[in-house]
Amino acid sequence: MRILIAGGAGFIGSHLCERYLKDGHEVIAVDNFVTSTPANLAHLTQHPRFTLIEADITEPLSQITQPLDVVLNFASPASPIDYLELPLETLKVGSYGTHNTLDLARRTNAVYLLASTSEVYGDPLQHPQPETYFGNVNPIGVRSVYDEAKRYAEAAVMAYHRTYGLRTRIVRIFNTYGPRMRLNDGRVVPNFVRQALNHEPLTIYGDGQQTRSFQYVDDLVEGVVRLASTDHVQPVNIGNPSEFTILQFAHIVNQLTDNPAGIVYKPDLRISDDPQTRRPDISRAHDLLGWQPRIDIIEGLTRTIAHYEGRDDLA
Repeated sequence: MRILIAGGAGFIGSHLCERYLKDGHEVIAVDNFVTSTPANLAHLTQHPRFTLIEADITEPLSQITQPLDVVLNFASPASPIDYLELPLETLKVGSYGTHNTLDLARRTNAVYLLASTSEVYGDPLQHPQPETYFGNVNPIGVRSVYDEAKRYAEAAVMAYHRTYGLRTRIVRIFNTYGPRMRLNDGRVVPNFVRQALNHEPLTIYGDGQQTRSFQYVDDLVEGVVRLASTDHVQPVNIGNPSEFTILQFAHIVNQLTDNPAGIVYKPDLRISDDPQTRRPDISRAHDLLGWQPRIDIIEGLTRTIAHYEGRDDLA
């Protein structure tokens, strides 16, 4: 197949490029490098079935003229640091970018898969979160530029499916980590790994009792590949239901890195509407895709830490 991945130079997008090339497909990555880097794809640039196009999907993708089999839209700032600094860009990529990639899929008669997010559930009042939960989202809060962009994108995808019969898929991604995350992107895994490898105390804001469910990137990629090959239109959660408090997670990182500096507590500076709990109900993914996470937190963090050890940008 010929597969186009918008946001292909990003953390998750680059892993998808690798996977589809490994499976024997042709891959076209499209990215404008606002929050990503070409370095994530440097090892693929000489591959005979790989093409990298620098482009902004908020503009029509008229330069894409090849037939396509699948369009995967993974283009968006995803870290709070990024979408708070780029609020208008985040809204535009969720709206214009989604429409432009949907139009591309329609023009080429391709399957379309949207990378949505657990953020569509907001600060959830239902735990764990199934796909049938409508969420608890503040539409005018500072986080809304990301939350509502993704909720709008899901609505656009379903409208194209209902109006044009476009073959669409929606994956709701829960906290994912692994190699190629930016160490300065503000999320807890790269923050803790960077601090631990520098033998600094891990910073916990508040009491550390807020919980997250962490999934290794290879498990996510497997779920996305399986979902893209089905004919299921409704959203599907892909995440690891093993739930940890931030404090528990910090202890694991310190243990795996032999970090003697311990933990330091600071006042809770998290932005408003930050969810206190986040855990996926993956019953649909299990029943529909035969999918469940395979890589536990120890193995996943060990691989991630090894990726960053000795890097020049740890400081």
